[in-house]
Amino acid sequence: MRMKEMVRHTGVHERLLRYYEQQGLLAPARLPSGYRIYSESDVETVRRIRCLLAAGLPTSLIAQVLPCIRTDDDRLVPTCPDLVAQLAQERERITRAIKELQASRTMLDTVIAAAPVQGAETLRSPQPDADEASY
Repeated sequence: MRMKEMVRHTGVHERLLRYYEQQGLLAPARLPSGYRIYSESDVETVRRIRCLLAAGLPTSLIAQVLPCIRTDDDRLVPTCPDLVAQLAQERERITRAIKELQASRTMLDTVIAAAPVQGAETLRSPQPDADEASY
């Protein structure tokens, strides 16, 4: 697929796709004319890049991690044991960030619950989010 189709499949802007390529995160094939041609595995790679970026990993670390992820089951390939300690630190950072966000949500829930409902005498009670049940 060409770049415009890749943008539609991934929701990632063309400039970001070029940036990922520049950073060594993505390597689309090229036609003799120079046009980039993306495969389905490139779509999955972009999804992984977006996921790791959203988790706060820098592109330099993502470039090291991507070759270690198997395409079939998203597990680390045994050839990347040197990254395990660094990834464990990143995981701990993410866990702390999640706890901080949960505390923020709890604080907001308290404020919402204390606010009077318009036109009623009762107080609001925040409803748990659908994804909250998975915690």
